[in-house]
Amino acid sequence: MERSPSKDVLFEEEIRPSALMIDKAPLVEADRNFLLEHRSEWVRVFCPACQTSENKFAGEKYGFRYMRCNSCGTIYTCPRPSQRLCHAFYSQSLNYSYWNQHIFPATEEIRRSNIFHPRAERLLEYCRKYQIHTNTFLEVGAAFGTFCEEMRSANIFERVIALEPTADLARTCRERQLEVIELPIEELTDQGFVDVLAAFEVIEHLFCPRRFLERCHQLMRPGALLVLTCPNADGFDLATLGMLSNTFDHEHLNYFNPKSLRRLLEGCGFIVLDVQTPGKMDVDLVRKHVSAGSLDVSGQPFLHQVLVERWEELHEPFQKFLAEHQLSSHMWSVAKRA
Repeated sequence: MERSPSKDVLFEEEIRPSALMIDKAPLVEADRNFLLEHRSEWVRVFCPACQTSENKFAGEKYGFRYMRCNSCGTIYTCPRPSQRLCHAFYSQSLNYSYWNQHIFPATEEIRRSNIFHPRAERLLEYCRKYQIHTNTFLEVGAAFGTFCEEMRSANIFERVIALEPTADLARTCRERQLEVIELPIEELTDQGFVDVLAAFEVIEHLFCPRRFLERCHQLMRPGALLVLTCPNADGFDLATLGMLSNTFDHEHLNYFNPKSLRRLLEGCGFIVLDVQTPGKMDVDLVRKHVSAGSLDVSGQPFLHQVLVERWEELHEPFQKFLAEHQLSSHMWSVAKRA
């Protein structure tokens, strides 16, 4: 089958169809209520990037408080569900089951063409650039298994492993004939066998990102490559929308920026090789709020030109500008195990 070309700008409707998103809304609320009903198990934490205790209030949404670290600018929830409660949450999640059954299947081809295939090409280019061995690839949080399929079809790695602790998603990965580990990464006992470890949109969900990265370090061979993606708290749509952004939700506990994630990675024994923000959806996400009336940019002439008056002319070059200058809210960090 001929693959559709990747686009520089991606619209939210293409990967999150509004009809399907409406149907999942009560499931999201049920998941959120699960956490709120167990507030007795929430705990206070320091900054997940630099462990500093000094912070300031950044906002509140759906019963979750967001703090901004005074030292590195990371935004994080505090208090937050304990690690045990986080594991229990994902085990029972109705929302994740819905994504597996409905949204992922309905949007897989456009996701494959515009997200997963370009993502695989980018990762393999890093492997070539930094002369990384390609015996074993491990994806943490493999979800629907599409990216692992892309890596398998590239025929570069001898072994492609999908680590997926959510039962429904792990089952889907097995149905795709992938090698699956159905455990949280913290429960793996292996040491030093991974050449490339990738975690796409994972680290923002974790109770303790530092513990996660230390475990990644133990699983990786010396010189192995680590690839992370996550929201960039200083990116255009998060910085412009603030708590209006859907990225601020009950699942996301950590919102790093390029400098703070570098600080965390280096503190866990990694050498940071590259940081990019190749996002495709910032301007579309912000424009949707302008169009809906939830964000008023009439007093901001520049944004009004980009998002309203000259939308057709400017939205593509403006998104490209954001991506090229670390101003998109989608961030890639690439590091090597020291």
